[in-house]
Amino acid sequence: MKRIKKILLLLLAIVVLVVIIGAAYLQFTKPDYEGEYQLQNLKQETTVFYDEYGVPHIYAKNQKDAMTTLGYVHAQDRLWQMELMRRIAPGRLAEIFGGAALKTDMFFAGIGIDENSAKAVAQLDKKSPTYILAQAYLDGINQYIDNGTTPVEIQLLGIKQEKFTLKDVYNIFGFMSFSFAMAQKTDPLMTDIRDRFGVDYLKDFGINGELGTQQLQSYQGKYKGYSEISKSVAALLERSPVPAFIGSNSWVIGAEKTKNGKVILANDPHIMYAQPGTWYEAHIVCPDYEIYGYYIAGAPFPLLGHNRDYAYGLTMFENDDVDFFAEEENPNNPKQYKTPEGFKNYTYQQKTIKVKDSAEVKLNVKTSQHGPIITGLLDGLNTENSVAMHWIYTQQKNRILEAVYALSHAKNLEGFQKSIELIHAPGLNIMYGDAKDNIAWITSGKLYKLPKSVNANFIMNGANGIDDQKEWLPFAQNPQAINPPWHYVYSSNNQPTPINGYLYPGYYLPKDRAVRIDGLLKAKNDWAKEDVSKMIVDNTSATAETIVSNMTKPLNIKDLKANEKEALTVLQSWKASHDLNDIAPTIYNKWFYHYLKTTLEDEFGEENFKLLLSTHIVKQMIENQTANPASPWWDNINTKDKKETQSEILTQSFKQAVASLESQLGSDVSQWQWSKVHQVTFQHPIGKVKLFSGFFNVGPFPISGTNEVINNQLFIYTDDAILPVKGGPSTRRIIDFSDIENSISVLPTGQSGNPMSKHYSDQSELFINGKFRKMKLNKKEIESTSTKVVFQPQN
Repeated sequence: MKRIKKILLLLLAIVVLVVIIGAAYLQFTKPDYEGEYQLQNLKQETTVFYDEYGVPHIYAKNQKDAMTTLGYVHAQDRLWQMELMRRIAPGRLAEIFGGAALKTDMFFAGIGIDENSAKAVAQLDKKSPTYILAQAYLDGINQYIDNGTTPVEIQLLGIKQEKFTLKDVYNIFGFMSFSFAMAQKTDPLMTDIRDRFGVDYLKDFGINGELGTQQLQSYQGKYKGYSEISKSVAALLERSPVPAFIGSNSWVIGAEKTKNGKVILANDPHIMYAQPGTWYEAHIVCPDYEIYGYYIAGAPFPLLGHNRDYAYGLTMFENDDVDFFAEEENPNNPKQYKTPEGFKNYTYQQKTIKVKDSAEVKLNVKTSQHGPIITGLLDGLNTENSVAMHWIYTQQKNRILEAVYALSHAKNLEGFQKSIELIHAPGLNIMYGDAKDNIAWITSGKLYKLPKSVNANFIMNGANGIDDQKEWLPFAQNPQAINPPWHYVYSSNNQPTPINGYLYPGYYLPKDRAVRIDGLLKAKNDWAKEDVSKMIVDNTSATAETIVSNMTKPLNIKDLKANEKEALTVLQSWKASHDLNDIAPTIYNKWFYHYLKTTLEDEFGEENFKLLLSTHIVKQMIENQTANPASPWWDNINTKDKKETQSEILTQSFKQAVASLESQLGSDVSQWQWSKVHQVTFQHPIGKVKLFSGFFNVGPFPISGTNEVINNQLFIYTDDAILPVKGGPSTRRIIDFSDIENSISVLPTGQSGNPMSKHYSDQSELFINGKFRKMKLNKKEIESTSTKVVFQPQN
């Protein structure tokens, strides 16, 4: 008995010792926000003030010293995130995550981002400030790798650290650009529906099939193979440990419409939520330069920024910059494909993907004149149907690093506009305002026209020599508005007006946010920062009342039970707000899911229906389809002897929604608050493992907002008891040129990616509650409220 007791005491002592050592190690990994250090390659002393939210304010005698210092402090807070970001595009996640990441690696390694990045680095002028300052930033990161504390995630996964290079920077931009595109999730799905049921079924989706009837009828694909493209790419992005960009709001109010007579810019880029968050804020001050910027991990120049002279932000254009081509192979030689000039040989490249704790995987990438054949890179595809992906980003000269440098170093609006022309992809709406009262909305992207017979919403014919003919448009024709007479510009990923009569194809989001933003801006002429701070968290839907009317009018009221009638009354009196205590959003969104399932799943099938719910296009269809009693979607194709009506489907789905809510929230309709179902957790990649979730994740929190309101909180419609919010504002920024030193912002969680930092989640309550904190520019204020780190040149 004594021996057992001794053994137990020994085990307890070992556990306590392990806990003490672990706690001590975690304390050791905390970022240093004060002290004095040495850095190689600094010319002069550089001072960093960390404000109360961990934002570094870097004061340097020259830009090169500032960039070296930025690289070091950025790595201290976000080195783990940098490591993830640089690995996804070249297909190197399986090296650290094992076989679970192999499918993701195979796809990204095969689509050519890494090769494009190497080419871009080779073409970059080595004497340019872009190159010199980017290398200084990378030098700072690499010095931190050599001398700083290794993040706990890198220790847990046993990652052998490598020096960061310019190719890593381009690869990070490459993944970001791919995540903007929607064609890979939408085109194959729409091709399925067209080929199986005809173009009439696509009218409710806003795709005018009649415009391309001749071309559409020229090719009938195998629907199963094509839908698998959408399904596989969507799954890869869903599994990715790096968040994808999904949408955004921005508006710039001219001096003529503001209370203080100066421009105000607002921006909240929408990105899938993750921990750490996307943006790292840093303020750089040199004798010849100042910027308060928002940086993605591993990128030397900010994608969002402002100073005393100008401010800029961005949203996703959502233009179509990815096309898919079905190649026709030589029946006598599968290594050849048909072109108008005859059969051509595919090119082949072998790649090696390293997999943690497993054998290496050899990947043979096949490429046609249109791009890589993705059917060999994705799960579940019939490899006899070779489909090539043509993506502007990898097909055009890549000058994105030069462009981002130029955006953050512009001297005036004219120079700013010229820098946008360098961005061939991704398509962006870039918003601009300045202290001289200029406002602008300018789109980036290399735009083109296709022949009238070709519809880019579908997989195209790679062999006919018609579908791949592009008429490239000059940058001057890109949609834009500079100092318009209505005195404001805005973007919420909505369709721009035609370019010389040509309505540019894309995957634009519904009008909801655009209508709400435009309506609010148009009606008011005395905007102040405080007004904008309320508008940017507005929860009211511009279309919900119309959709509720569309859906409730056809209901068979006689068939409704008491609770169903009570739920209906709540909906009919609703003013389309999505606050935490509201009841109607809970009913509305549950009904949405059952309406969509009952209407669409019989045609799409269970898996493709789930995929459709994750696309923009399903949001686009709802208002039109619910108002159309003649829509072919109402009929359930599985009931052969009956044709269902709008009234039957809406009544059935409403009853299903109420029954589901009764089961999940109880029979008291007054207790169905939005706060009980609409929640967010900011999840860390390692936090997906339950053992580590409490340490790495931030949340869960009830959160107001919903899909397609200004406070856009993205969730996918489901019958689950909780609607987990997957994405939303990655920051909220408001820059007021009448009071530039008191402009405001907030991040979803915090500045640091280090779980031991006090700035890991110190902004989460502000964000959830729609509050803000300052973006400081005043040096005296910064010095009086900050800790201080001094970097000395190392001799």
